[in-house]
Amino acid sequence: MKKFRIPFLTTLLFGMTTVVAHAAEGVKEKTLMDLFHEGGWVMYPITVCSVGMIWLIVDGVLRTSAKKLYPANHVLQLRELFKQGDYVGAFNFTKAAPSPITDVVKAGLGLAADGKVMTEEAIISEITRIQGDLMNRASWLSVIGVCTPMIGLTGTVTGMMKAFDKLGSSGVGDPSQLAGAIGEVLVATASGLFIAIPAFMAYYLFRGRISKGIHDIQEITSGLFRAFPYDEVAGRNIGDLEIYASKPVWNESSEGSTNQ
Repeated sequence: MKKFRIPFLTTLLFGMTTVVAHAAEGVKEKTLMDLFHEGGWVMYPITVCSVGMIWLIVDGVLRTSAKKLYPANHVLQLRELFKQGDYVGAFNFTKAAPSPITDVVKAGLGLAADGKVMTEEAIISEITRIQGDLMNRASWLSVIGVCTPMIGLTGTVTGMMKAFDKLGSSGVGDPSQLAGAIGEVLVATASGLFIAIPAFMAYYLFRGRISKGIHDIQEITSGLFRAFPYDEVAGRNIGDLEIYASKPVWNESSEGSTNQ
């Protein structure tokens, strides 16, 4: 019994090794270009979406960073000018060094002569504009995350149509053609999901970064305008914002209609 087992196991292992070797020789690894062509026409719009996603992610990281939203040197310079009471100098600095934080301070200083209410409204309006601009850019990642699976699904439908067409014309006698059509289905679907998942992750990540950045800008601006001497600057033009409203000009026809 032992003499029979040893040759049998040796023969079995040798046979399995031979089969694996022949299988390895027959398997050809697909390159990225092979998968691209196998995916069909939907790979072209998916590629465009992938390039756009990468650009939006890089742009979003730069725009939502603290160095971009409120540079440390801008904050320090504004605080120093506010401590000195040099509000005209602060306004000129905001014009010379543009950034989200200086844009907000410039909006507030431009209307500081009109009182606290107008100043706060100007600050809130500018912060809302900055937040809207950042969210509009980030929302394109959400659009890519929604569209790419739909594009992949379109490739899935067209690939299945080809697969059933091959199956109806040649039957199961030529499985290579059917496998090629099914491969197009799988590549298109996987490519759409491969782009959609990181796009959605980046979108929600940027939402959090934008919320934090806007909150920090509000805190910095509130600290600058705390105890601001609105009474002393009332009626003085701190900035160079043009005033369009003037005294009314009454003509004779309007005065006659008023008297009647």
